[in-house]
Amino acid sequence: MENQILLLEGETDNFNGVTVTIEEPMDAEVFTERLKASLSHWREEGKKGIWIKLPLKFANLVEPAVSRFVGYDVCVLVIIILREGFRYHHAEPDYLMVVSWLSHTDDTIPANASHVVGVGALVINKNTKEVLVVQEKSGYFKDKNVWKLPTGVVNEGEDICTGVAREVQEETGIIADFVEVLSFRQSHKSFLKKKSDLFFLCVLSPRSYEITEQKSEILQAKWMPIQEYVDQPWNQKNEMFKFMANICQKKCEEEYLGFSTVETITGSGKKSFMYCNADHANRLQELRNQASSSL
Repeated sequence: MENQILLLEGETDNFNGVTVTIEEPMDAEVFTERLKASLSHWREEGKKGIWIKLPLKFANLVEPAVSRFVGYDVCVLVIIILREGFRYHHAEPDYLMVVSWLSHTDDTIPANASHVVGVGALVINKNTKEVLVVQEKSGYFKDKNVWKLPTGVVNEGEDICTGVAREVQEETGIIADFVEVLSFRQSHKSFLKKKSDLFFLCVLSPRSYEITEQKSEILQAKWMPIQEYVDQPWNQKNEMFKFMANICQKKCEEEYLGFSTVETITGSGKKSFMYCNADHANRLQELRNQASSSL
């Protein structure tokens, strides 16, 4: 009887869905029975999206989760996936996530993360009016004789302002403080010709000036006059780089104002950074300080 089968334990989310995390090993046939009973129960409750998180150590359960039944051949498996079964959503180093939509309404389960967040660093030495530049050993700029700004990718769970400072230190050994976001651009089919890319150009203020190149990735690094950086043939013949270089030059000439950070708290209580016009960011900080001092 179905009511004698132990249901899978799940956590209900804000969108009337259920997330199940498999935390103990079980036989695939037992898992299939519990899955079928749980789906019937959730359907009666009017649940919508069902997420099952399968740690890699329980990978033997993936096939019954996708096929809904043990022993189907590949053709039937594909039919079931397309018609009503679970489908793969995404994978991480330590788990697989599969999903199913139970409701008769339109499937609103969000797609896997679609963007990679990149950062570029304009590190300005105000004493010498120079900027920090590097030449890379590999990648797109290998053997192109181009001096470029330090760049990198923000890690999962890392803020833009933190990630760009980390990349600068890793590539050049320079310790620098985030000042503001100057601009950002979006492109598509950038990573594995599938993901989109958001790239944030940031300005940083150095606390150290002695360069130590990252030997594995960086061929050379140095301080360069901003005009020399801007005038490179590469920057002049490639429009996007020309625009970025122009913004960098205007910032060095103090004719450009970007977006500064305001640390704040989300509705769920998590720390977050809001980026807004630098002048307004300063006013918000002043208002916060005034409110704190009046307590």
